[in-house]
Amino acid sequence: MKNLALATISLTVLAGASLAAGEGTDPAGVWLRDDGNARVKIASCGEALCATNLWIGDSSGGEEVGDMLVMTVKPESNGELVGTAYDRKRDRTYSITIEKKNGRLVTRGCLLGRLLCRDVSWTPAQ
Repeated sequence: MKNLALATISLTVLAGASLAAGEGTDPAGVWLRDDGNARVKIASCGEALCATNLWIGDSSGGEEVGDMLVMTVKPESNGELVGTAYDRKRDRTYSITIEKKNGRLVTRGCLLGRLLCRDVSWTPAQ
């Protein structure tokens, strides 16, 4: 499950050009995972978004500084960003949903046709 947390970004997250559709949905910035074990920068990288680990507190799950998810997402009518996240280190693709609400992010990463999912909450770094 720790690897799934990376996918939901340690996600976290998403597609620069397609984000213009809704102010408030852009997850760009530096985020802290609510368990206190990750600081992640989300920024545009080409037509996708990249979530890059800036700091990892507990590396026992294999997460390292510099690990990156490349996310291709599109805004949905409900304000969520939905698409895929590719973990280059593990050569694995996840389904991902990102919701920005009240200044916080919630990412949901899923495997196996959305049978195995995990939600992770993020707060903006100060």
